[in-house]
Amino acid sequence: MESHELLQEVFQKTSAKQIAAALGLSLSMIYKWSEPDDGTGSGAANPLDRIEALVRCTNDTRIVHWICEQAGGFFIKNPKATWPHPIHLMPATNQIVQEFADLLAVIATAATDNQITKQESKTIRARWEELKAVTEEFVQCCEKGNFTPLKRETPTQTKV
Repeated sequence: MESHELLQEVFQKTSAKQIAAALGLSLSMIYKWSEPDDGTGSGAANPLDRIEALVRCTNDTRIVHWICEQAGGFFIKNPKATWPHPIHLMPATNQIVQEFADLLAVIATAATDNQITKQESKTIRARWEELKAVTEEFVQCCEKGNFTPLKRETPTQTKV
């Protein structure tokens, strides 16, 4: 989806007039954001395009992390699908289950004293990020119908 198309959809839920007022910008500028900026139309480089360009030119994903945090979430970079063949599908699903079990073990260990320290919290976060990355890689292979990359070395993991 192009950024201007996303903004068109957003403007269907929140009026362009309301956005213009909140941002202190003209209504025409807000509408220009929802038009293609291909040099031939009246579209203008919108904030989404500018953020994407900023991340690309700086090669610094902390910008994306910050935006995700502001929206109440977090950023996980999609792994490169490097896994090999349907024969490796079962070990891959087993790895996801094992990662989840490892996460639960870390949580259970941390919670035994009915409190979670900052270090325990960091360890839980690290295990959670690893589980999400492994699962995302699997899902990408499913979407591509290519399970060739599923046989891979287990990444370095922070296990407790």
